[in-house]
Amino acid sequence: MQTVCLIGKPNVGKSSIFNRLIKEKKAIIMDTPGITRDRIYGIVDYKDKRFSLIDTGGISLDNNDFDKDIEMQAELAIDEADIVLFVVDGLSDIDASDIYVKDMLYKANKKVIVVVNKLDNTKRMDNLYNFYELGFKDIVGVSAEHNIGFDRLLDLISLDITEEVKIEDNNLKFCVIGRPNVGKSSLINALVNDKRSIVSDIAGTTRDAIDTKFKYNHEEYTVIDTAGMRKKGRIYENVERYSLVRSLKAIERSDVCVVVIDATTGIIEHDKHIISYCLEAGKGIVIAVNKWDTVKDPDSELKKWKELIKYELQFVPYAKVVFLSALTKKRINTLMPEVISAYENNKKEIKTSVLNNIIMEAVSIHIPPSYKGRRLKIYFVSQTDNRPPKFTFQVNDKKLVHFSYARYLENRLRESIDLTGTPIILQFKNKGDD
Repeated sequence: MQTVCLIGKPNVGKSSIFNRLIKEKKAIIMDTPGITRDRIYGIVDYKDKRFSLIDTGGISLDNNDFDKDIEMQAELAIDEADIVLFVVDGLSDIDASDIYVKDMLYKANKKVIVVVNKLDNTKRMDNLYNFYELGFKDIVGVSAEHNIGFDRLLDLISLDITEEVKIEDNNLKFCVIGRPNVGKSSLINALVNDKRSIVSDIAGTTRDAIDTKFKYNHEEYTVIDTAGMRKKGRIYENVERYSLVRSLKAIERSDVCVVVIDATTGIIEHDKHIISYCLEAGKGIVIAVNKWDTVKDPDSELKKWKELIKYELQFVPYAKVVFLSALTKKRINTLMPEVISAYENNKKEIKTSVLNNIIMEAVSIHIPPSYKGRRLKIYFVSQTDNRPPKFTFQVNDKKLVHFSYARYLENRLRESIDLTGTPIILQFKNKGDD
């Protein structure tokens, strides 16, 4: 999948443009309390084209003291991108920060589209021509606030987005992802060497990802390793925010995500960010706590870790957790059964009659609360998709569905059906709506 990134100085509307381009998903996986993060990555679908989109921090010059951390992040985003959207403020003149960004983009030698924001009427559209001074031939005027000009922008982006050649491969594919230095590649080496029957090593369709096919219990599987930064040095190693991008591309191509957490450092916010992207993508999830060989008192530590996971990862209570050591291969055999289970549950299909029995019993045990004299009625439920399983409820008024009651229904489904390792989608529709 090709990548587009947004670059520009602060307050030009990059994040608003980002939100317009990715849009809101129509069927949202259950809300996840406890997760807060800056949204820097999204998938854009437009007509028959699809691409990934990266947002960046604002680049500015303040008394010639340039924020080097922002510059590093921007450089990495540009390095990742096939197309750069250079966002400028259509109500302001070109300034030193714009020139600085222009010079960065000239050096990068990437396809650039100048996006002139805040042009919400015909008179303001005349300002567009001022920005040809930047020296880029492709310029589009938009208004993120009023949703103007985005079809033209997407058409222009689409000209340079090539169709992906899809190779039919029905093997289970799983990626091993996590923040730097948690032992992702070591885990893959231990896993593959332990069951050594490699079919092939193939360069993945995503940069810096390697697809390794191997056999486990006489079945063929593909594991995707995000091989890390292409550029060496502290600058690229320290920008964890954008090391995530390669992992996100691997997530898109996977059926299951194995998220590796370092037993020596515990769970940090970045681990939660990575898990939340797996959740948004609707993939099966397995948590692998690596470096378990460094734990001095495993029995005592296991109890502490289970409590920690229950608290820190409460938004994915259905994810199986395995404790292992890639270095010593201790408990490495616990991983593949959970990967396979998450995959099977992620693509599971459930009979309509079974679903309705579960939900009607749930409603009889716990009647929906009334709101302003009205009460939610559930007429019918069916599975309308899988990967992940999606359940559509026909109701009298979807506005009466309270978050806590939807969570109750999800819990009842999970109690009755093995959906370990996979998110599920609950969609509520008014009876008679398409």
